[in-house]
Amino acid sequence: MDTVRSPREDTGLAPIAGSEPEILILGSYPSRQSLAKGEYYGNPQNQFWKIVEILLGIDRTLPYTVRISLLMEHRIALWDIVATCARDGSADTAIRDPVQNDIRGFLAAHPTIWCVALNGNTARRYYARMDISIPYKVLPSTSPAYARMTLDEKTRKWACIRTQNIL
Repeated sequence: MDTVRSPREDTGLAPIAGSEPEILILGSYPSRQSLAKGEYYGNPQNQFWKIVEILLGIDRTLPYTVRISLLMEHRIALWDIVATCARDGSADTAIRDPVQNDIRGFLAAHPTIWCVALNGNTARRYYARMDISIPYKVLPSTSPAYARMTLDEKTRKWACIRTQNIL
């Protein structure tokens, strides 16, 4: 007898923000590996930490808590658009019944944020529906599923977080 797996419902990760963040990087929703580790971009195939290492000099082999502290020193906050969802696997296309995080409330609590960097088009689609007035920039997804660009090409696009000349 065949069994049909139903999508699991998970809760995403809490936001990461220092005392006065200026840029909020928003992903769509954490991968299974990220959720299991309790770490943003915890899949070793995800290129986020490689790009951060190249642009900001934060060694991707450092312990996660140290990387996060150093990212906050650069006045960068991390979060995801989706708070909870049903999803089988890690693909953004598998997200069902999403409940969005309170991005508007987060931005109100962190008035020093002047720009949002969206990690990929799924994040862009959700963010666009929120009608938030803070400017945003869509950056190429760091997910291993997005292979249309090389690491070098993605890094050039992501360089705007280093200069904080994101718009």
